[in-house]
Amino acid sequence: MRVDTAADISQVTDAAREAARVLAGATTHAKNRGLEAIAAALVERADQILAANAEDMARGRAEQMSDGLLDRLALTKDRLRSIADAVLEIVALPDPVGQVVRGSRTDIGLRVTQERVPLGVIGIIYEARPNVTIDAASLGIKAGNAVILRGGSAAQASNRVLIEVCRDALTSVGLPADAIRSVDEWGRAGARAMMRARGAIDALIPRGGAGLINAIVEESRVPVIETGTGNCHLYVDASADLEAAEAIIMNAKTQRVGVCNAAETLLVHADIAQRFLVAAITRLTTAGVTIHADEATRAIVDGQPSIDADMIVPATEADWETEYLSMDLAVRVVESVEEATEHIRRYSTGHTEGIVASDVSAIAAFRAGVDAAAIAINASTRFTDGGQLGLGAEVGISTQKLHARGPMGLAELTTTTWIYEGEGTIRP
Repeated sequence: MRVDTAADISQVTDAAREAARVLAGATTHAKNRGLEAIAAALVERADQILAANAEDMARGRAEQMSDGLLDRLALTKDRLRSIADAVLEIVALPDPVGQVVRGSRTDIGLRVTQERVPLGVIGIIYEARPNVTIDAASLGIKAGNAVILRGGSAAQASNRVLIEVCRDALTSVGLPADAIRSVDEWGRAGARAMMRARGAIDALIPRGGAGLINAIVEESRVPVIETGTGNCHLYVDASADLEAAEAIIMNAKTQRVGVCNAAETLLVHADIAQRFLVAAITRLTTAGVTIHADEATRAIVDGQPSIDADMIVPATEADWETEYLSMDLAVRVVESVEEATEHIRRYSTGHTEGIVASDVSAIAAFRAGVDAAAIAINASTRFTDGGQLGLGAEVGISTQKLHARGPMGLAELTTTTWIYEGEGTIRP
């Protein structure tokens, strides 16, 4: 581990700013060639990447990392191929740089346009998610930015190799390797230096658990685009198609538990609770999900031969507040859509909230009653994802309300410049 010095970090940010200047003027074709080179290198150097990831996984198991975090950390050949494919999807997306957001002509003849331009240098601090290394680098490059990464000690071997692969790929097509930099070698001191690099880093994006995000929001001198935790709810209304609702909660909870768009609380209308919960909880517990049930839910499932009683535990106040990232689900019976939205307003982190219903008035009440970056209607919460919503990869899910909200794709990694043109025009 190197000693943290202001000079060291300044060298990193200076190199990144110079690379950002080059990328800001690069053509779409040039940036796409860089991304294509990264995608190809991920496949060609898969064995090297997976060997490094195996080191991280072994250390994570030895340190008793949770199953959810291990799942986030793990890379396989299939996952690498998916990551490479996501990079190629970004290649196919329109370049946001230079897009005209709006334009007009004033009464005195000025031609006015607002155009998208790169943010510049983006710092990203994240936890055990090596895929974020590639997502952040690829999105940053396509949007004309340089990125400085701090990936966390859990994925240190994986990230070291992934960053090397990306830098080599950029160099091979004539783009600056310093468009992707890391401060991992400085450890936590590197992260602190990023938070203090106001003027050298244009925006900082945290991606991880609540503790990491809160610490960065509270301590950073650099403007922060806040991503949030995902205490996501699914409400099953009295008007719901119960077969569809059962499939949705199974997908939302069990497809991949260690992600921020997994469902953590199930709310069920009392009118259909008896019919729905026995079948749904039978499937959930059979799949290995522990149910943290309120009193009404326990009364319904108690003694049901299809449900393992050991998989049902009483819900506590803490359960309603918890982003489990594990095979756990809090379940509550509610009397109305209004009671469901009241519960969500109290405990939501503002990420994704879902409803299963056929009654349009219930859907309208739900939409009006919740405040979230994404609302899923008769669909799994798992769709809150840049790739799934057609944005390509994402750098995170923003739960704030300024500049960017929801999946942060290419447009969210740009800002705008106002350009006005006259003909010797002076202000009257």
